[in-house]
This record gives sequence, C-alpha cells and structure tokens, in this order.
Amino acid sequence: MSDPDARTPPPCIWLAGLPSAGKTTIAHGLGARLRELEVPHVVLDADDLRRTLNVGLGFSREDRLENGRRIAVVAKLFAQQGLLPIVACISPYKVGRQLARSVLEPAVPFLEVWVNTPVDVCAARDMKGLYARARAGEISNLVGVNVPFEPAVAPAVEVFTESRTVAQSVEDALQALRHFSPGVFTPPAAPA
Repeated sequence: MSDPDARTPPPCIWLAGLPSAGKTTIAHGLGARLRELEVPHVVLDADDLRRTLNVGLGFSREDRLENGRRIAVVAKLFAQQGLLPIVACISPYKVGRQLARSVLEPAVPFLEVWVNTPVDVCAARDMKGLYARARAGEISNLVGVNVPFEPAVAPAVEVFTESRTVAQSVEDALQALRHFSPGVFTPPAAPA
C-alpha cells in the first residue's frame, strides 16, 4: 500500500559543460536562491566527489562514465529523501548524460542544464591552469582541448555564460526548474 502523503521526489538538476564553464558557480548560486525560497537541496560538485567518493577513478572514457553514474546514484538517494540535488559535472559524453538520466528516472526527474560556454572563454577563466597545461602537452585528457565535449541535444535549458552574468545564469536555471517542476516550490501540507 502506498503512502498517500508521500511526495514525488524533486528533480535532479544536472549542470553539464566544459571545465571552467561556470557549472559550480551556477550550482552554488542556484543553491542560495533555493535556500531563500526554502527549497531543501544539496549541491553535488563532481570535483569534490572525485576527491572523496570517486577516489581511484581516472579520466578515461570508462572512468568518466562511472564517475557520472555514481554521482547520479548519490543524487537519487538525496532526491528520495526530499532534497533537490544540483549536480555540477562536466559530463562530456551524450551517453554519460543518458546513463545518469537512466539511473535517476523514472523515480527522479532529470533536468539537464547545458552550461554552454566557448572553450576560449573557459580557458580565460581557468583558475587551475588546466587549459594552459593541456595546450603545453602536460595534460592529455582535458575536455575541450584533447577530449571532445558532445553538445546537449535537448537540454531543459541552455545557459550562455559568455553573455550572461552569474545572477542571470542562475535565474535561467531557476526558471527552467519552475517550468519543469512547479511542485518543488509548493511547501508540504501541514500535519493534521
């Protein structure tokens, strides 16, 4: 017997794009806006998870796919507990984003946000120096330089951070969420 008071889990917002495109910045900005709106959420940054949950994974195609799959599993667990997961993950392959979607759906809706930023803009923003190191031949597997990023086919929203401020990019993602899943913004009914 199902619980009539059980709520549908919130969607997972999956921000994909090149390194230094603005995924993490948008994720944390969106988290701040959701906090203001009293929407329970969690930000899952792939860089942080690579240093903890996904230690031991490299940057081969297979490891990148496994990294995304594991993040999707964690996101699903959070969503099933009522927290809206905001994932910031490069996710360079269409098949990888589809794998994440298949882990989450149908139980947890998947809202894909493509943070579409030109590689030269990403390289100029790069605080870690990854693009310079890749172009100097010190790194052989950087997405956007020697590993292609396969563009999203039909994302819920495409955010162009080159021409949008951080606040505007956050609002773009927030509006997509409002359109995609308006029930997220409805507080649960008070107990009788």
